[in-house]
Amino acid sequence: MNVAIIPARGGSKRIPHKNIKLFCGKPIIAWSIEAARASGCFDRIMVSTDDREIADVAREEGAEVPFMRPAELSNDHTGTMPVIAHAVQWLRDQGSLPDQVCCLHATAPFVQPGDLCRGRRALLDTGADFAFSVTNYVFPIQRAIRITPEGRVSMFQPEYFATRSQDLEDAWHDAGQFYWGRADAWCEGAILFSDAAVPVFLPTYRVQDIDTLEDWQRAEWLFRAMQAEISSK
Repeated sequence: MNVAIIPARGGSKRIPHKNIKLFCGKPIIAWSIEAARASGCFDRIMVSTDDREIADVAREEGAEVPFMRPAELSNDHTGTMPVIAHAVQWLRDQGSLPDQVCCLHATAPFVQPGDLCRGRRALLDTGADFAFSVTNYVFPIQRAIRITPEGRVSMFQPEYFATRSQDLEDAWHDAGQFYWGRADAWCEGAILFSDAAVPVFLPTYRVQDIDTLEDWQRAEWLFRAMQAEISSK
């Protein structure tokens, strides 16, 4: 059984009601639920939340909310791994035995059904513990700079000052959209960023962190531009 689990805690501080705030006309969580349903990858699509309003919206959009997340897994310091492990264990306690479990972010409006399917195939084909979305840094990280306490500039790696960008190794980062994993790997707390995981590559134009209101505005601009481009074809 393949299960999508969407973590959606209430009480976000930087963007109030973040997980159900309207994004281009829909609660942002609706875009993730819609992509999961359209992918055809999942036997069940569940939302793990501690918030009744989020639960109501999730159900209206077609997801299950079969339990309310306990308070000890709903604070600012709780990581994703124990939240997914809790949901997997809940399923097992109910007699359901998930095989592959996909953690899908509630604030990932750029996620595509096809990418979710690629992630599942990567997990199955490689025998890895996890397969998750990544994208490349658009600027060489070896030439990153810091601002000193005196307000001046220094390089993190000054030995690369004169190295041409094309001669530097590409670097990648978590795209923050989805994480496929074996059910046992989630429950065992296996390390995600390790050689037990394989990447699912996404283009940079379809990746946008949404942590601040400025991020939100930029994401909506980009999303509308993409939708307009699709509609014109």
